[in-house]
Amino acid sequence: MALRIIFMGTPEFSVVTLEALAAAGHDIVAVYTQPPRPGGRRGLDLQKSPVHLTAERLALPVLHPVNFREQEDHTRFRALDADVAVVVAYGLLLPEAILTGTRLGAYNGHASLLPRWRGAAPIQRAIMAGDAETGMMVMKMDKGLDTGPVALTRKVAIGPDMTAGELHDRLSAVGAEAMVEAMAGLEAGTLQTVPQAEEGVIYAAKIDKGETRIDFSRDAAQVHNHIRGLSPFPGAWFELEVNGKPERVKVLRSALADGVGVPGAVLDPSLTIACGRGAVRLTRLQKAGGKPLDAADFLRGTPVSPGTVLN
Repeated sequence: MALRIIFMGTPEFSVVTLEALAAAGHDIVAVYTQPPRPGGRRGLDLQKSPVHLTAERLALPVLHPVNFREQEDHTRFRALDADVAVVVAYGLLLPEAILTGTRLGAYNGHASLLPRWRGAAPIQRAIMAGDAETGMMVMKMDKGLDTGPVALTRKVAIGPDMTAGELHDRLSAVGAEAMVEAMAGLEAGTLQTVPQAEEGVIYAAKIDKGETRIDFSRDAAQVHNHIRGLSPFPGAWFELEVNGKPERVKVLRSALADGVGVPGAVLDPSLTIACGRGAVRLTRLQKAGGKPLDAADFLRGTPVSPGTVLN
């Protein structure tokens, strides 16, 4: 017998799990997502979240409360008479009334190997830290921040040049498979959870705009991890003087390279840049308002001479 599920998610990352649960035959009684936000070229149009659009395509009812502070929201949630809530990157803290508002509780798909990288930006932080491995965990939620007991773990290797965007897509697919498996176990009464380890807790703070500028005085490996951990969004960047004016340039891909010089100095015509130790080659870039370009194409439109120092 299929579970009655309330699905709670917002970004593209959550969509695959919603689709997989529906395809598995579960009864999605409601989809909760963040309210439509101003967007479009002028910021005047209200844009629905990817989960909202997917729910409409699947003919599922959508609810988007601003928060869960009103008793009316708690009452409406309980009135759905769901077996379980499935939460994937919803973006709101859930009060206890919601966590306990279904027969079997709430299960979260979290993109890290807990307790490492609890919090908002586990994908980016894992790459920026140079982790060689991460994963998806299905966790039964409690009142803490990603502190609940774990039901399923799926590990994923992080390649040395893998970007946050690539890891995002891989974990999204793995997470959907894991959640379908977990819900099958929950339905059969065989799903078990184990407490998280007490050691190794690290928090994945939200990415701040102030940390996106590239610091070429760091070791090359750190610079490379910083670049790929912020690619494609929000993007690591440096400033380059173009026609006498400083212009921001995002770096979407890089590679470790050989070279020695003043940190930030362009060492050759292939955009090898000296770091505090070692060097990186910038292989894909994007000027403000422009499209992403491979380094050779970028240099044809924006020449950068060896000896230039990037800031």
